[in-house]
Amino acid sequence: MNIDLTGKRAVICGGSRGIGRAIALACTEAGAAVSICARGAETLAKTREEIAAYGHTAHAASCDLADKDQIDRYIAEAAEALGGIDILVNNASGFGSTDDESGWEKSINVDLQATVRATRAATPFLEQSGNGAILNISSTAAFHPSVRTTPYSVVKAAVVQYTRNRAAALASKAIRVNCVAPGSIEFPGGSWEKRKTDNPQLYNAILRGIPFGRLGHPEEVARVALFLVSPLANWVTGQTIAVDGGQLLGR
Repeated sequence: MNIDLTGKRAVICGGSRGIGRAIALACTEAGAAVSICARGAETLAKTREEIAAYGHTAHAASCDLADKDQIDRYIAEAAEALGGIDILVNNASGFGSTDDESGWEKSINVDLQATVRATRAATPFLEQSGNGAILNISSTAAFHPSVRTTPYSVVKAAVVQYTRNRAAALASKAIRVNCVAPGSIEFPGGSWEKRKTDNPQLYNAILRGIPFGRLGHPEEVARVALFLVSPLANWVTGQTIAVDGGQLLGR
């Protein structure tokens, strides 16, 4: 059964690389008009070109997702460029790992607050859609203690709970809210590719904990994301699905 998003308008916050890029490309391949935002101008422009190659509307804008005013501006611009919003994907992460003010600030401001703020800004447009879908990107780190990345794991757990809260609040407005929790995902320029060289001991320890014997790919997360934002999942809301190759099974 093919997923068809023809006529849908998707906004991906943090959509220029990795999982966000894969979701953006999956949406446009399925027929959606797509808007993405990120901070890096070069990767943003490159991904916009990849989206445009499918022949649908492609919009991209620079946005610091730690800044409320920039989020509000971006969502409004994206809605204007696409003619509305049917799908919102909150993917950005500050990757706050250190248990200090900086680590907590990065995780709270981007992973949590950007999700809250983008959701709030997009909700009026999603209401107009009549069949809106929000997808938040958490992490399997939300489901187990993490001494190495305490702020990241705690805030990703908050994203899971926020998903359930918004699902309950927005169901009456015909807006579904779900969440994907990826395991360790490797892609060019990503953190795990860097750790493979910089910290092979950690990389190999993670690798040994995945039953399938490899790290995941962004496209594998995107396929689950695509289902959740599509009409095929129109009776699914408030759920979080782990996409981790069984990584959680070993904990």
